[in-house]
Amino acid sequence: MNTQTQRLLRVRTERMLAGVAGGLARYFGIDPIIVRLIFVGLGLVNGIGVIIYLVLWLLMPNEDAAPTDNNLNVAIGEMQDVIERLFAEIRDVFRRL
Repeated sequence: MNTQTQRLLRVRTERMLAGVAGGLARYFGIDPIIVRLIFVGLGLVNGIGVIIYLVLWLLMPNEDAAPTDNNLNVAIGEMQDVIERLFAEIRDVFRRL
């Protein structure tokens, strides 16, 4: 009998921001939209959804990360890229005004 351990990973497919919702959805065998709606709902109710998402982003490894990669450094680098991209888009919007 071949039992394969399923790992909780951030995925490249089904990724909108960091792949956390897609990874959770794959792990639990549900649609990623359901997981995203749960995060949004928790975020609107008391903000805990945002905190949980950020913590999972830091803790969950990428599915394509090498075993020797430091997941925390990779996640922080990804967060910096997302924040820089967001600020660049905001700056572009204000330049157009």
